[in-house]
Amino acid sequence: MSNTPYYPADEPTQPTKWSDLPGPERNDQGKLVIGSFQDTPKNPSRERKPYQYPQQQYPQYPQQPPAYPQQPQRQQYPQQPDTPPRDPAYPYQQPGGGKLSGSNRSSRPRRRRGCTIGCLTVILLLCIIGGFGFFTAQRVMAFGSAISTQSPLSTQTGYMSTSDRVNVLVMGYGGGNHQGANLTDSMIVMSVMPQSQHTTLISVPRDLWVQVPAGSGHYQKINSVYSVSSNNGSDPAAGGNAAAQKISLITGLDVKYWMTINFEGFRDLINSIGGIDVYVPNSFTARYPKNDDPSIDASWIKVHFSKGTQHMDGETAIRYARAREVLDNPAEGTDFARSARQQVIIKAALSKVKQVSTWPHLFNAMDALRHTIYTNMSLADLGEFALKMDLTNAHRVGLSNQNVLVDGQSSDGQYILKPVSNNWQAIIDYIKQKLYN
Repeated sequence: MSNTPYYPADEPTQPTKWSDLPGPERNDQGKLVIGSFQDTPKNPSRERKPYQYPQQQYPQYPQQPPAYPQQPQRQQYPQQPDTPPRDPAYPYQQPGGGKLSGSNRSSRPRRRRGCTIGCLTVILLLCIIGGFGFFTAQRVMAFGSAISTQSPLSTQTGYMSTSDRVNVLVMGYGGGNHQGANLTDSMIVMSVMPQSQHTTLISVPRDLWVQVPAGSGHYQKINSVYSVSSNNGSDPAAGGNAAAQKISLITGLDVKYWMTINFEGFRDLINSIGGIDVYVPNSFTARYPKNDDPSIDASWIKVHFSKGTQHMDGETAIRYARAREVLDNPAEGTDFARSARQQVIIKAALSKVKQVSTWPHLFNAMDALRHTIYTNMSLADLGEFALKMDLTNAHRVGLSNQNVLVDGQSSDGQYILKPVSNNWQAIIDYIKQKLYN
């Protein structure tokens, strides 16, 4: 490991003005202008105008209707003989002397009342179901607007009908108000071929040394891109767009979409669905911060996970996903292993949500997710992406010091990762080679 400062001159980023970043427009106060918070300015050319119908001239009809030819008289049929008088002892008597039973006497009125009651019952049920559906739709639409920069039913992917790869950068951060709360310790590109559902997960280590902001000549770890560009989380769309742009340059993939996951909210999500069942493939013990904010409590605790299936609540699942300071199994202390554990947690959460027994808790889950995720994909596109993604058979590609990266040290003593021989193109070539394998 070298102690000299490392400034990769050919790190593939260009100076990018704040206003050049893709994404929603911002107002004068630097706030997002998105569907759920503020209406976008009206475009006069696209305003709906009242319908205008051309005035029609109708023909004038004569005052008297025209004479129609007289209809031929109908044929007269012989009059039927009168029916015999009814016997007073049997007031309900069919013509011809047949008696009506008691059940037959009331069959018509009862059938009519039964039909009316049945129709009213169906209408009432439809009103209840429709009202519930409308209420549910309202909540779902509100949820879709709250978690995305796009309107819920819009699409930027053609509802995943494209044959091209759809790449989504998923970033996980600790959350809270303390220093470093918005550092993205987890960065995974989920790359999906919609037609074949072929899924590749590319893990980008948090310690990769890059220019932040792009083209500034100032270098930081890649996990700070979102935090810096979002102004410590106050403008998540700007942070997400900047991180996706940086990942695109480094990986060579067209990463248009991004999603952030607040680990604090994810903890609440798992608790809201009653915990998750997780298979732990490798046992390990790790040191874990007692509190994410060291100013509150800077001490450490020990956490242990045994091989096998475990039921985890939200706190346990987050510890399993984020543990870094591994004491007895060095392989579990790498970014690659931690990324794999996070994928296991996400997969377990998705499996739990699909269970019928979880459905009564979905409203609580949506409330938790409102404070957990944020994305530039619409709710419709996000749903389609989740359906197309195959986490069970997903192929994993991890950038590490075992392939195209080497260990290094910054001028202020930070542990960093950099490309072998400062060759950024080697990263792109490696991902391209491994993408389909």
